[in-house]
Amino acid sequence: MRIGELSELTNTPRRLLRYYEEQGLIAAERAANGYREYDERFVDRVAQIRGLLDAGLPTRIIKQILPCLDKPRTIHFPDATPEMLATLEGELERMTARVECLRRNRDAIAEYLEAVRPVVAGSAD
Repeated sequence: MRIGELSELTNTPRRLLRYYEEQGLIAAERAANGYREYDERFVDRVAQIRGLLDAGLPTRIIKQILPCLDKPRTIHFPDATPEMLATLEGELERMTARVECLRRNRDAIAEYLEAVRPVVAGSAD
């Protein structure tokens, strides 16, 4: 698929996709006309990259852990430094806290809906 299609499917600006390519996070083949051609697997890869960036990870660390997200998993650690490990441990703790907060919020919304639906349904009669 061309960059425009990948951009639409992932809701990611083309400029950002080019940046991901520059950083070695995704790769494109070049068609005879010079256009970038992306494999379908990059739709999921871009979603993973965006999620990791949203979580606060820098692209240099994302590049290291992306192979761990592929199937089959390939663990790369030649560039793992104590600083990188500490950063990842901190990010893991922060993500875990965010997941817990989201879970609590989801449960609260579900409880609210459960309580309000019968009232709203009863008033429609």
